[in-house]
Amino acid sequence: MSRYIGPSCRLCRRELTKLFLKGERCYTEKCAIEKRNSPPGVHADTKGKTLEYGIRLREKQKMRKIYGLGEKQFKRFFTIASRKKGIIGTNLIILLERRLDNMVYRLGFATSRKEARQLVSHKHVLVNGKNVNIPSYLVREGDEISIKEKDLQSVQNALESVVRRGVPSWLEIDKDNVKGLVKLLPTRDDITMPIKEQLVVEYYSR
Repeated sequence: MSRYIGPSCRLCRRELTKLFLKGERCYTEKCAIEKRNSPPGVHADTKGKTLEYGIRLREKQKMRKIYGLGEKQFKRFFTIASRKKGIIGTNLIILLERRLDNMVYRLGFATSRKEARQLVSHKHVLVNGKNVNIPSYLVREGDEISIKEKDLQSVQNALESVVRRGVPSWLEIDKDNVKGLVKLLPTRDDITMPIKEQLVVEYYSR
């Protein structure tokens, strides 16, 4: 599966909003959105008519970039969400939040989802005491997530800065032992990111 390896800040500028892809940098004045809040490219200032399709496409792209997924993988999650009972958009967001790489980021063991994905892929993460190296692994209520090497420098640095963004109420963190507990699965009200999931549903339902 292909993955974007270019500048992360370019993605934020394309969506004209912070996607929090660069960890601590996103909270400082060095953030690209703070310095230059305009789309990238030489024709960025040339505005054309925005069609309904374009609005839905941009919302889908924004959601995909936030969680760092490729198109094929993102669509697979949408298919799973559409087969579940309930509201498709809500199902989709909750599924994405349940990804192991996202949970590692939410617990503060990494400064970004990209860094969290690397921790998981390099076999630094344990789920209920067992090594899991699949970033898309879906955690469940009651699962315990821990880091194998408690003195890993990148993890310690991330834990020091987690105070700025906080840990969600559905998670519980034990910084001393570098582990966290999934107390509950999140609800739509718990997820405060600027995402209009209904537009994503409409995009795939066209």
